[in-house]
Amino acid sequence: MTADVFAALASPVRRDLTALLLDGPRPVNDLAAHFAMSRPSVSEHLRVLRDAGLVSEQRDGRQRIYRLEPAPLREMSEWLTPYERFWREKLSELRELLDEEDL
Repeated sequence: MTADVFAALASPVRRDLTALLLDGPRPVNDLAAHFAMSRPSVSEHLRVLRDAGLVSEQRDGRQRIYRLEPAPLREMSEWLTPYERFWREKLSELRELLDEEDL
């Protein structure tokens, strides 16, 4: 897990781009149509995602097709799992405490 993945996903635009790519590969023009910004700005966000390993780029004639790469997301999920368990346990303990106070 690298800081690049967290930094790349810190942007709401980049999170939205990865969500759009969940349905499969898309050309940059199709992705850009979902945002109120220029295509070069969307391309810059895609470059950040590509540099972090979250998307790959393939040229098809003059188009660039982007595809979501699951490995970094899987690594992030594995890294976060212990924290999820920790907070689930803490919230369960809090629920039990609050239930006891209601008695």
